Amino acid sequence: MDQVQNLPPHVQGEFMKNMEQMQMKDSLVMYNTLVERCFGTCISSFRSKSLDKYETTCMENCASRYIKMTQRVGLRFAEHQAMQQKRAADAAAAAATK
Repeated sequence: MDQVQNLPPHVQGEFMKNMEQMQMKDSLVMYNTLVERCFGTCISSFRSKSLDKYETTCMENCASRYIKMTQRVGLRFAEHQAMQQKRAADAAAAAATK
């Protein structure tokens, strides 16, 4: 992200707008996936307008687990990216000293 500061202001604005759009899209995809997965798992009948106690509890637990899993995957991905960047920097430094 440091390279973004080196871009001309109009390109920075366009870049940030694209980033915001991608983040919004990712959020909507995550939300839709959560709803589809939990609804398919927890809702089995349409006897009434409201959810029964089992369905409510199941939906809450499912959503909680899904969000925790998504956060954990994101954290692991960030750790992996940091490790890859460190390896690349170490390799570049080793190549420069030879």
